[in-house]
Amino acid sequence: MAANASVAFDLPPLPSYTLTERQPVFPPIPDNVVALLLPIVAYWVLSGIYHYLDVNNYFEQYRLHTPAELSKRNRVSRWEVVRDVILQQIIQTIAGWSVAYFDPPEMTGLDDYNVATWAQRVRIAQRAIPTILTVLGVDATGLAKSVSQNAGGSYPTMVQSMVLENGAEITAPAFAGWELTLASFIYWYFVPGLQFLIAISIVDTWQYFLHRAMHLNRWLYVTFHSRHHRLYVPYAFGALYNHPVEGFLLDTAGTGIAFLVTGMTNRQAMWFFTCSTIKTVDDHCGYAFPWDPLQHFTSNNAAYHDIHHQSWGIKTNFSQPFFIFWDRLLNTQWKGEVKLRYERARDNAQKQVDMETAQAAEAAANAVTTPTIEPQPAVVSSEGPATRTRLRRKTVDSLKGPSHGVPGSVLHN
Repeated sequence: MAANASVAFDLPPLPSYTLTERQPVFPPIPDNVVALLLPIVAYWVLSGIYHYLDVNNYFEQYRLHTPAELSKRNRVSRWEVVRDVILQQIIQTIAGWSVAYFDPPEMTGLDDYNVATWAQRVRIAQRAIPTILTVLGVDATGLAKSVSQNAGGSYPTMVQSMVLENGAEITAPAFAGWELTLASFIYWYFVPGLQFLIAISIVDTWQYFLHRAMHLNRWLYVTFHSRHHRLYVPYAFGALYNHPVEGFLLDTAGTGIAFLVTGMTNRQAMWFFTCSTIKTVDDHCGYAFPWDPLQHFTSNNAAYHDIHHQSWGIKTNFSQPFFIFWDRLLNTQWKGEVKLRYERARDNAQKQVDMETAQAAEAAANAVTTPTIEPQPAVVSSEGPATRTRLRRKTVDSLKGPSHGVPGSVLHN
């Protein structure tokens, strides 16, 4: 039986496995629920940090807008923003839970089996190398002899002992160490990284075209998207300030589709949903920090998206939240001058603040200095008309002369 083992097993056999239900990261909360709650926690924690910097005027040198602009240019109160963001998060949680409710429980125990499966694929891929080299004009056989006896995925000396279900002990092919190392890297890092990259590409594509449509179609803009653009000066916790319908279509549906298409696990979803939320908040934070990795990882950052919120840049920079390849490809990236435009907006906002401050100070000063005129008691004169005429003539005559500067002709007219 051992002699025929290499024929029976053309490839190293896959290990057996036993499936068990995966335990949640934060018992007793299921992982799919945690994947819905973590983005909300991340949103308010990060927004709270940026809000603390705002109200205390920290790092003013890195702010994209001044406090004067924040108070004068926006067309919505902070309370309305908080209310609508909470509403959107409630909707996205209900939608996510509705989908997650029907998901079967995630199982564990397949990791070693999956790594071995990738190792088999690596072994099979090696068999194509001689053919590829021959097509390229390389002597594959001679090269193999000069380098190693193991060529084209053939490892005749690499074997392992196995016990079959019937108790028989056999010899079967085994994996090389480098094959298992490469397979582990593919399974644990490359595939999840590829899933994440595909997912953010789906989100970027979804949001770019839907976002652009909401600007090009007047009905969509006026009915839905104009609400978000009441924030001419974006700030962190206004990142998800949207019409509820837009919030569901743009954010909830986009990330949900990306999650389903890529086949992520719930634990991968925790990272994906949370990273997407953090990136969205960072794009609306109103700061251009030189040490913020999210500001430099891609060209789509707070400064880039802030242009889209200005009246002069509203028809450009549609990309969000990760990359800007669609803006570049379809020529919708802002290419004009921005420095003077920002300075003009700052100056106008500051003038409004200064004017209101001066008016308030003037009103307060008038309220303090204006004397209160008390009513005088009525006095009944005992003098007759003749006496009053003499007094009036005497008063007029007393105003004549050079000291008062009033011509007598005017007084007697």
